Amino acid sequence: MNLETTKDIENDTSLQAAEIAAQNDLFRKALIDPTAAIEMHSKGIQGQVFVTPGVSGEGIEFQTAALAAVASDDQFDEGNDPYGDHTFGTVTISGQKLFWRIDLYDADYKYGSDRPFDTSVTRRVLTIMCPSEY
Repeated sequence: MNLETTKDIENDTSLQAAEIAAQNDLFRKALIDPTAAIEMHSKGIQGQVFVTPGVSGEGIEFQTAALAAVASDDQFDEGNDPYGDHTFGTVTISGQKLFWRIDLYDADYKYGSDRPFDTSVTRRVLTIMCPSEY
């Protein structure tokens, strides 16, 4: 972000949501796309990915399919994305519905980020889970 963009985004929640959505989309895409992973790192986007016991219990092929589905998910509407920041979604793998969620933490993964649009102080945690684990 340049200085002018930074000034605008500080006070505009729509710009913040759009920036967070773009970062979240790139973070997810980087799960399966090496070029996206390079871009993600060049932009300072950092985070971790977790699958819950319900997802991991389905086996490695299921987990791989789940990661690919989450990485390419682009089905966002007011029902699942009311803030326009792409922090939640649903995918279906082998007939089983899964939820994914991105939480935005401070650099120590201790508290929520005060500036979730700022990659220098924000870390992402992507969790893929069964609806019963939500």
